[in-house]
Amino acid sequence: RMSLREWGRSLSIFHVEEEEDCFLVLSDSIGIKKQRRHPGGGEMAPKQAKAKTPSKRVGKGIGKKGSSQKGSGGSRSDGVLARGLARVKTLTEQLFKNRKDEQPKTLQELGITNVLKEVVEMESASVSTVIEKVFCGIVETILVGEGCQYSIPTRSSSNQHYVEDLDRIVLKDKVSKKEFSSSSTVRKVTITTRILQLVNELCIKAIHVTKRDLFYTDVKLFKQQNDSDDVLNDVACLIGCTRTSLNVVASEKGVVIGRVQFREAGDLIDCTRMGVGGKAIPPFTDRITDIKSDASFILLVEKDAAFMRLAEDRFYNKYPCIIITAKGQPDVATRMFLKKLRYTLRIPILGLVDSDPYGLKILSVYMSGSKSMSYDSANLTTPDIKWLGVRPSDLDKYNIPEQCRLPMTEYDIKTGKELLEEDFIRKSEIWVEELELMVKRKEKAEIQALSNFGFQYLTEEYLPRKLAEGDWV
Repeated sequence: RMSLREWGRSLSIFHVEEEEDCFLVLSDSIGIKKQRRHPGGGEMAPKQAKAKTPSKRVGKGIGKKGSSQKGSGGSRSDGVLARGLARVKTLTEQLFKNRKDEQPKTLQELGITNVLKEVVEMESASVSTVIEKVFCGIVETILVGEGCQYSIPTRSSSNQHYVEDLDRIVLKDKVSKKEFSSSSTVRKVTITTRILQLVNELCIKAIHVTKRDLFYTDVKLFKQQNDSDDVLNDVACLIGCTRTSLNVVASEKGVVIGRVQFREAGDLIDCTRMGVGGKAIPPFTDRITDIKSDASFILLVEKDAAFMRLAEDRFYNKYPCIIITAKGQPDVATRMFLKKLRYTLRIPILGLVDSDPYGLKILSVYMSGSKSMSYDSANLTTPDIKWLGVRPSDLDKYNIPEQCRLPMTEYDIKTGKELLEEDFIRKSEIWVEELELMVKRKEKAEIQALSNFGFQYLTEEYLPRKLAEGDWV
């Protein structure tokens, strides 16, 4: 057992003067305060504390473990906040100056549609009409003795091209024939026919299902969901429409929290009142309207654990921002939602991912598109995302301990070297330098490595310092 004064000293919460005419009371607003004892036994007004002289070391030592938050901490914190928001404002001006009517560029605008292909958004009735034409074509090939076959755009890496003017990956015009008469493709043709029939039914009924629902309509044929998912992308390429136009969506995965309001199918959603779990990003982004926000930037987070820390600490209240995560590999809905926010609000996007090849790969999927869905990159990519952290150079800069750094596996190193050959990586010298440093040192680190300095180090030290220094690439 100890007195309240001894307890306070042990925790270094407050300074207690050795005055017999003072005692300590609890306060609802500030936790603990000191009051003077009235000579007659009553209480007097609190003794006014002397104003403290602000420290001259404002803004220094932010990244050091155990740095003090007392004394001039408030002034220092305010200064860091102001510098961070000023840096973001400058970035916004650089990205959006003289681009008031900016819209994503298209292949048509560049005049290269003869060798490169991309799909378009289509109404259900139009999708159904195209499917009927495809089936009529199949009937004709059967009648002339050529059998059942499909000519489907090839989605392999060899048939993809990075267009620097668009800053995204697109499909070339190569197609491959899938014939029912061939033993190597007979199952693929059967699955394609079944998927076309199911999609046509969905479009006629004007209803939506998840990819999982689609898989369970014919488990014996599909065997595993990866097969039906893969053919679904082939069908979108065959028809020439986006995957969402097929009325098949993925289950909700991504979440958003922070300074943004919008209407979802008419219902008002306020993402500052969603608890620490955030608002699930709906698969139907076309139903999201009337987006309003006073955010200065969007913070794109790779992992759910980091998202939870940011949400619980209400990081978006101190730094007005919108926080989004897809909990790993980005799904279609999250990518479309991010793109919609970017072109509606016209604010920068800062990426926070693990310092490993996969973190950088995830960031590149948001920016330039995934190879599996390169046919739909026009609708799924968001350019100009800035890599905020955790970068390989941060490991030394922020003194991440050796025990928090993980050795890269041979597969990690192979993936890193492959990324160095990608055009969307090579266009940035700093990205190349960071990736080369990672591969050279053969070490990686997760965002959670920052927790070595304290559970709230990410929100109270790392991100504020990053923003104040404008340390993004």
